[in-house]
Amino acid sequence: MRLQKYIAQSGIASRRKAEELIRSGKVKVNGVVIENMGAVIDPSSDVITVDDKIVKIEEKKVYIMLHKPEGFVTTVSDEFNRPAVIDLVKDIKERIYPVGRLDYDTSGLLLMTNDGDLTYRLTHPKHEIPKTYIAKVRGHLAQSAQKKFRQGIDIGGYITAPASLEVLKLERDTSVVKVVIHEGKNRQIRRMFDHLGHPVVSLKRVAIGKLNIDQLPRGKWRCLSPKEVAYLKSLSR
Repeated sequence: MRLQKYIAQSGIASRRKAEELIRSGKVKVNGVVIENMGAVIDPSSDVITVDDKIVKIEEKKVYIMLHKPEGFVTTVSDEFNRPAVIDLVKDIKERIYPVGRLDYDTSGLLLMTNDGDLTYRLTHPKHEIPKTYIAKVRGHLAQSAQKKFRQGIDIGGYITAPASLEVLKLERDTSVVKVVIHEGKNRQIRRMFDHLGHPVVSLKRVAIGKLNIDQLPRGKWRCLSPKEVAYLKSLSR
């Protein structure tokens, strides 16, 4: 990339002003003053300074909501070559990553972004952001089992925090329930129901905080609105 274009894209000056900065000897590449208008730099490795201050191109921040289907991993790569959620967002030119994770066999709302700071804050345990799931489980839960689920369950060396559980529908051999948790241990909801003797048949995350998957089709994504992004940032302050 030409040096003046890089400076312009960094947002500190127009292309013409960038050329003036170069002519005046205020621009260095890797510590060396550059006055050549035709200078070409490598943005991935060269260090560019203006008045001895490092300048960088501000990466466009992308925030999306994906309706993850079952059968996709939320890691960028997988040792078993299973499909990854990144395959569903190939039309986004920026490199984005999942915020947290959803199990391979769990569907639903998955946030993805290239905003590493927001990702870190949203996934930090101290923020206790509520996540809502709809689960179908084997059998019908007794009141005692429901109480135990809400109070916390030992899922193998870890006792889960208090959670919300609401039975939405009783079917012949299964129950449909709504679960709200504030943490995200590996396969946590499945392990909780396994402990109670009611294995999960299907599991879908439908909301993170007030963000709901609504009518977003399976396998599809949409950009978050500025209002939704501001809401997520407010959750993690």
